[in-house]
Amino acid sequence: MTIDINPFIVSGQIPAQYFCDRQKEAKLLHDYLCNQQNVILSAERRMGKTKLVDFVFDKADIDNEYTTIFVDILETGTLNEFVYTFGNTVFRRVASRSEKMMRLFSMTLKSLSASFGYDPIQGTPTFDIKLGDIVQPDYTLSEIFEFINKSDRRCLIVIDEFQQITHYPEKNFEATLRTHIQKTSNANFVFAGSQRRIMDEMFGSKGRPFYNSARLIELNAIPLDIYTEFAQRNFHEAEKDVTTAAIKVVYDMMKGVTLYNQQIMNDAFACTPKHGICDEEMTNLLINRLLKQNDYRFREILQMLSEQQKATLFAIHEDSPASKITSANFTKKHRLKSPSSTQAALNKLLDIDLVTRQDGCYSLSDPLMNLWLTRRDRL
Repeated sequence: MTIDINPFIVSGQIPAQYFCDRQKEAKLLHDYLCNQQNVILSAERRMGKTKLVDFVFDKADIDNEYTTIFVDILETGTLNEFVYTFGNTVFRRVASRSEKMMRLFSMTLKSLSASFGYDPIQGTPTFDIKLGDIVQPDYTLSEIFEFINKSDRRCLIVIDEFQQITHYPEKNFEATLRTHIQKTSNANFVFAGSQRRIMDEMFGSKGRPFYNSARLIELNAIPLDIYTEFAQRNFHEAEKDVTTAAIKVVYDMMKGVTLYNQQIMNDAFACTPKHGICDEEMTNLLINRLLKQNDYRFREILQMLSEQQKATLFAIHEDSPASKITSANFTKKHRLKSPSSTQAALNKLLDIDLVTRQDGCYSLSDPLMNLWLTRRDRL
């Protein structure tokens, strides 16, 4: 049985022929890492950071010569949780590669000796760490980096949602982590982050430990003309068609965000029969369907906000891009309580990544939620 591949892939590994653009960014990331430089990979959420990393790590020279490690720390909130997540990932990607590395891991991580067992059939140590096992996180972190330095292959380590470490209660963790990374001779790092304001502060402020310590690659929206060519080519290869206007509707509504572009075009491709045409009417219907599918999620988000936070969010949405948010004019126009309460609400919205700031102006971070707020009474 032959399976027809939908070329607008939204999950899993993307084959090279279905990878849209990003050739410049892919080459930069590849070349920086292969020349032992650390990299900042900065982009709004859903722009395709993870897919870009996967695409580069899948290249033969990377796959053959390096051990690649991807650590997602979005859900971590403390040093203990970071060490737990980091340690587990390093074990799976490095230690489990061979009996030699497994034994080295157990010998190096002495602070977690109680977490190791023994597999009599395989004759190798086993590793079953629980969060509560980490009682000396600083020491365990040192051991993990010591093990990385002893790895039989050079490591390329991605720490995704890197800005999360700024929310940890441990005040000096940025400096601690920076010291470990500086002393690591057998690895290079990709610091991937989706909150650009925080990432810019971490790497661009002279007083911060990571100041000027890595090369910057920014992912912006793929240009409309390039995405249009990509979409139409893939439709044509399947003996289907999609109008330029239909693609533009999706691109404009989703602000060029890669994941949403791909989700809607995936649906459009699936709904278009052979020799059929996808037009604006179809893509608008699919956009509304996606909004309805996310209706409950967005209502849940609003439910978690205070009255002032909601009012500030609605005001930013109405003026988007909104500027001078704490001015008397903005407060009066949107009937907000006071500039100081608006500032407090704005800080919270930025902190939980519902709002983003660019060039002094504010807008909703998620273009789908932005569109939902506009259309929710008509869905």
